[in-house]
Parts: sequence; structure tokens; C-alpha cells
Amino acid sequence: MNTVSPSKLTQLRDLSVVVADTGDYEAIKRLKPVDCTTNPTLVKKALDLPVYADLIETALAWGREQSGERETIVHAVADRLTVGVGTLLSTLVPGRVSTEVDADQAHDTAATVAKARQFIAMYEAAGVPRSKVLIKIAATWEGVEAARVLQAEGIDCNLTLIFNPTQALACSEAGAFLISPFVGRILDWYVAHGQAPADIDADPGVVFVRGVYAEFKRRGSPTVVMGASFRSTAQIEALAGCDRLTISPDLLEKLDADHGALSRKLVAGAAEAVSVTPIDAARFATDLAADPMATEKLATGIDAFAKDLEALRQTIRERL
Repeated sequence: MNTVSPSKLTQLRDLSVVVADTGDYEAIKRLKPVDCTTNPTLVKKALDLPVYADLIETALAWGREQSGERETIVHAVADRLTVGVGTLLSTLVPGRVSTEVDADQAHDTAATVAKARQFIAMYEAAGVPRSKVLIKIAATWEGVEAARVLQAEGIDCNLTLIFNPTQALACSEAGAFLISPFVGRILDWYVAHGQAPADIDADPGVVFVRGVYAEFKRRGSPTVVMGASFRSTAQIEALAGCDRLTISPDLLEKLDADHGALSRKLVAGAAEAVSVTPIDAARFATDLAADPMATEKLATGIDAFAKDLEALRQTIRERL
């Protein structure tokens, strides 16, 4: 009798927590990830999906009833849609929904903290406990400081746009629940600068995540390492065993269709008694300034997130 071996996606689920990098309701329903994410790009795409039609009309109707500054109302509707989409997605996953705070406040600690508290209050009012939510924050120094405050209040954070070891360690020292190093965007930068890797084990994004994972485990850090921004299934397979991997639906489908063998690549070593000097703002700035890839990718990543947020708000302006 011929038995079909399990798919690589099934095998991967035994090694890492699989997260869906999408707000597509039907894709999440079909692919059954543990966690999922929402951000302005995904919320804007969601505006065209029938499953969210009632939610959108309710949010827009609420906006039309409000008095006051139009821009304030537009921002408030965007927030309601973000939390509304996240609330619907939370019913599909056993784990968490990552919800992104405004990228245009990435260098403002107080504003980031305020928006995170607001989102948590909105989720709790919708019946979603904070234990089901991750607040997604760009890993600037101000973002790290915001996470330090929020984690102390029991609000778990996903520090995103991680490109540099000091940046990753600063997030861990701040007590961040989770970090998202961007594998594909690191590779993109090196390829664009004429430094394409010879093989997957030389892929700079893969090498970076493996190094961060090893150092976190060596330090005994509880911060979750979640590889993100994948360009190929080969990158995902090279990080099998990482705490979590957030994967787009198209790559999840490819892994699900592949029935080859998948082996563990990352193994947690024993924690050691490591003496470290805590990272401060000056060292954070110095180490990032010395890393042109990280400097560029962090700035362009924040800029892209901010543009996506503005595009969502513009759509709301037009439909109000």
C-alpha cells in the first residue's frame, strides 16, 4: 500500500509554530496557522473582501455620525477597522493576532504606548482578551522603549523590522514577547548590492536569524524569534526549528504541496551564565549607523508601513 508522506507544512508544524502573514480570512481558515497578523496593507486589501463587508459598512456608518475634525474621524475609523479585522481573525486562530501601531509614530515612544493601550482597550471591549493580541511595533530605539513600558503592563509586543543583532538584543533586553527578523529583505539588500549568496546556508537573512536564535538561547532569553519576510520555501526550510515562522499564503500552499523530507535546522543550545552590558540608546544608534543594510531597511520599512497606513486612510476618506 502506498502511503503519501506528510507535506512539508505538516512536518514544519512539528518543528516551529507556523504563523500566517496575511489578513485573508479564507486563507487563514484553509491553512489553519496558530497565529496571524494584520496591518494597514492587509486591512486595505480586506476592504474588498465580502467577509468584511458588514464590518466596513458599520465602521463607515459610525464615522458619518461623528462630529468634529474630519481627519480625527478618518483616523478613528481606520483604528476601528484594524481592530475589527483583528477581532474577526482572532476567531480563526488558537493563538494571537499581531496588530500594528501607526508606523508614522515609530520614533515617538509616548504616542506608540498610547496607541497600543488604545488598541488593547478596543480589543477587550470587543471581547478579545489581551492574551490573544500582539502589539506590532517598529524596532526603532523609541519602539524598544515603548515595548519596555508595555510589557511591564502585561501588553505583549511584536518588535518588527529587525535587521541588526544589537537591535534584536535590545528588544530582548526590553522584555519584548517576540521579534520579527526580516529574512527576505536582508537578502534583497545584498543581492541589490551584487552579493548574491552561493547557497542557502550563505543566505545573509538565514545566517542572521540563525545567529540571533543561537544568541537568544545562549542568554536564556524568553523572547520568541519569528522569522519573517520570506522569498522562497528554501529560506523557510533552512530555518525549520526556529520558534515561529510567519509565512505568506502562497508559500504556505507550496509547502503544503511538497511531500519531501524536512529536517530540523535550528536546535536550541543550553543557556549559559552570560555577562552582558545592557544596550543603551547610544550603542543602539552607533551599531545601527555602522550597518548600512539595517539603517536603510529599517527606514524604508517604516516608510512603506506609513504609506500603507496613509493609503488606508485615503480609502476611508473617499468612502466616508
